Amino acid sequence: MLYPDNMGEHLSIDEVSLSKGELYTFVTNKKGRAKQVTLVASIKGTRSQDIIDVLEKLSMESRKKVREITLDMAKNMESSVKLSFPKATLVTDRFHVVKVAMEYLQHLRIKQRWEELDKENDLIEKAKKQGAKYKPKLLSNGDTPKQLLARSRYIMAKKPHQWTINQKERAELLF
Repeated sequence: MLYPDNMGEHLSIDEVSLSKGELYTFVTNKKGRAKQVTLVASIKGTRSQDIIDVLEKLSMESRKKVREITLDMAKNMESSVKLSFPKATLVTDRFHVVKVAMEYLQHLRIKQRWEELDKENDLIEKAKKQGAKYKPKLLSNGDTPKQLLARSRYIMAKKPHQWTINQKERAELLF
């Protein structure tokens, strides 16, 4: 489906799974704010060539008026947009940027936790060799370093004003 009258200078493009896992690509006019006259195109599938074929049905004059397109980080969307809207600036949507940043922070937290587990295992082995019982280092909130890293998973996903008292304590220790 194509609605040339809904074109604007600022568009968004994204894929959506509507039913039974079938993907559709939607191009929307950001000025419409998801109300009527927002939909520019609805395209079955996500293949670049399919998207380009539909978007090229819009006049080149109207496609050149598009100044900015917000999209995710999918290469198929990027190549479709570059070819279809030659004068548009591509903007990665903040949802996907934040998602990638959060995934990386979680990766770092898990990596640090494994390092703490290795340190603790080495200290347990050392204590065993000396015939002593291992006593883990306790932080001021009662957590061990590995517990702190395990229990701080949700701290990074929340805003500080949403933290519980325990999460505030953990954040102080963590950061």
